[in-house]
Amino acid sequence: MSEYHNTRHISGPRARTTARPDQWLRVFLTGLLLWVATVAVTFATGNSNLVPTIVLLGSFLVPATMVVWAYERYAADLGADRILACFGVGGIIGVLGASVLETYLLSPSVRMYLGVGLIEEAVKLAALVLVCRHLRVGGLRYGLVLGATVGAGFAAFESAGYAFNAVLSLQGLSLRNLVETEILRGVLAPVGHILWTAILGGVLFRERRGGRFRLTLPVVLTYLGVALLHALWDSMSGIAVWLVARTTTSDWQRALFDLGHMPDPTSGQVHLYTLYDTLGLVVVALGGLVWLRLLVRRERAAIPAQYPAAPA
Repeated sequence: MSEYHNTRHISGPRARTTARPDQWLRVFLTGLLLWVATVAVTFATGNSNLVPTIVLLGSFLVPATMVVWAYERYAADLGADRILACFGVGGIIGVLGASVLETYLLSPSVRMYLGVGLIEEAVKLAALVLVCRHLRVGGLRYGLVLGATVGAGFAAFESAGYAFNAVLSLQGLSLRNLVETEILRGVLAPVGHILWTAILGGVLFRERRGGRFRLTLPVVLTYLGVALLHALWDSMSGIAVWLVARTTTSDWQRALFDLGHMPDPTSGQVHLYTLYDTLGLVVVALGGLVWLRLLVRRERAAIPAQYPAAPA
C-alpha cells in the first residue's frame, strides 16, 4: 500500500496527534519580554555586544510565533522536525537563492519590483519542494502550513539582514533605527512572505497526486498571482510618491524639477505620501487575506472535517 496520503482521505480530528494548546502565545510573550528587556538594557548601558541578540530576537519573534500557531492548530501530525526543516533550511535556501538571482538578473528599473516578486516567490517554492519532496502527504491544509513555514523562515532571515543594515548609519550605531525596523517588519510579516508562500504552498499540495508535485495551471497562476502581490507590496512606496506628484505638485516644484533640482516636499505632501503608502499596503494585504479565505472556504465546503478548529 502506498505511504502517500491526501487530506481528502484523512479525518481532521483523528489525523492529529495531541498538541499542547496555546504554546504560540507563550512563545510570543516570552520572546517579546526578552526582546524588550534586551533593548532596554542596551539603551541603558550602550553595550553593543547585545545588538546581535536584539536583531535575532526581533527578527525571528513574529515568524516563529506564526509557525508555532499554525503547527499547533492545523498540522501537529506532521511532526516538529519537518516544521523546523521548512523554517530553517527552507528559509536559508530561499534567501540565498534570491540573493544570487537578484544580483545577476536584475538592474534598477520600473520592472525590477516585478522581477523581485517572481524570483523570491520562485525560490521559496523551490525550497518548499526540496524540503518536502519525500513527505508523503498532500492537500491544501498541509500546504498552507508548510508554505507559511518556509515563508516565515525567509521573512525571519531577511528581516535580520534589514535589521543589521538599520543598525549602521553615518553616525555609527543607530539603535533607534534598529528598533523601528524590527517593529515595522514584525507587524507586517504575517501579511507578507508568510501569507504569499502559504497560498502558493496550499495550491501546490492541493494539486499533488501520488506523492508527486505537479506544475499544473492552478499552481502556475497562483505563483504569478502571489508574485504580483509581492511586486505591488515592494513598489508601494514608489507608487505613493508618483500619486503625490501627480495630484499635488505645484508650479514652483515643477519648475525646480525641470531645472534639475529635487524640490523639498511640503508637510502636506509628506502626510499624503504616508497615507497613500499605508493604504496601498493595506489593500495588498487584504487582497492576499481574501484570497486565502476563499481557498480555505472552498476546501472547507468540500471537506469540513479538515478544518475543525478554524476561526470564524
